[in-house]
Amino acid sequence: MNIIRIEQYDLCVPFLRPFQTSYGQTTAKEASIYVLHDESGAIGLGELDALAHPDYIEEYLATARETVAQYFIPRLLHHDWQHPSDIEQLFADVQGNWMAKSALETAAWDCYARSQQQPLYSLLGGVKRPIPVGISLGIEADSSRLLARVDEAVSNGYTRVKVKIKPGYDYQPLKAIRTAYPTLTLMADANSAYQGTNDWQVFEQLDTLQLAMIEQPFGVRDFVGHAQLQQALKTPICLDESIRSVEDIQTAAALNSCQAINLKIPRVGGLTAALAILKAANDADMLVWLGGMYELGVGRACNLHFSARSELTFPGDLSASNRYFQSDVVTPTAKLSHGNLTIPGKAGIGVSFEPKEWQTNYRVFS
Repeated sequence: MNIIRIEQYDLCVPFLRPFQTSYGQTTAKEASIYVLHDESGAIGLGELDALAHPDYIEEYLATARETVAQYFIPRLLHHDWQHPSDIEQLFADVQGNWMAKSALETAAWDCYARSQQQPLYSLLGGVKRPIPVGISLGIEADSSRLLARVDEAVSNGYTRVKVKIKPGYDYQPLKAIRTAYPTLTLMADANSAYQGTNDWQVFEQLDTLQLAMIEQPFGVRDFVGHAQLQQALKTPICLDESIRSVEDIQTAAALNSCQAINLKIPRVGGLTAALAILKAANDADMLVWLGGMYELGVGRACNLHFSARSELTFPGDLSASNRYFQSDVVTPTAKLSHGNLTIPGKAGIGVSFEPKEWQTNYRVFS
């Protein structure tokens, strides 16, 4: 295949309501959509999901856009490749920059699948099925507001709820939810907000709530601290920001740092890397589930196709489009039915891109 033209659409889509984590508050989804054009006429869509600030990981949106333009588009344009798994090696000499790599690598997978007139899930080794999904809830001003969000989520059909926590907002809100919903699949996500043994008592309290898991309590590289905490708790520890590669899985497994992995395709560099990490984690007997980055419809569709893999049974952080947005930039949109989302059935990721009124910038590379 030979990509002869790449379009970049920069977008800013407002959230229905602000989303609060330990990093701060977010009111809109800023992203870039890349449209690849192959010489045969096939197109491919990819989404750049780096956040606006370097707080989740080191990479952030402004620099990721420039890295795509300066380093990855010149490598991909007019370069003959046989299979989208070749793209990982094409970008390998650039260190890190996983989300920038993923934006074009996932677009190449979509382009290839469309050229083959196959849905992406079939090329990834998945089988079309309803995809059970969970919901991620941000930090609220008080427990009553949080419980109202949980009530809404459960009434909408979500069967797994994740709650963002930080020091001072952890045990009490989760205790309130557990009291109201004794059997709900419930988990906490700290986004590295805690400081090792200084916060040990909080996690001993959380360990009494029968949580499905506690996600990323400590710093991104603190495999040892997570191992010590996992040894002390019955509740599984899940790593998110810490996992960028197969080597990270091997480190976590060797130290017994966790029992579960939140796998995010953009964070690891794309679908080829995600498949390798999925295999390594399964070989290490770790539960793997698919996380989200508040994606627009392009990234959400890609996630749904990857979720067709049989290993991914725990509900992921995918959610319906109307969980975050009044309307999306693709058709069809992801809609919730009985706690599940449906994988788009057409070739590639199965959606059409419509930038609408949210476009803030446009570039063409040829």
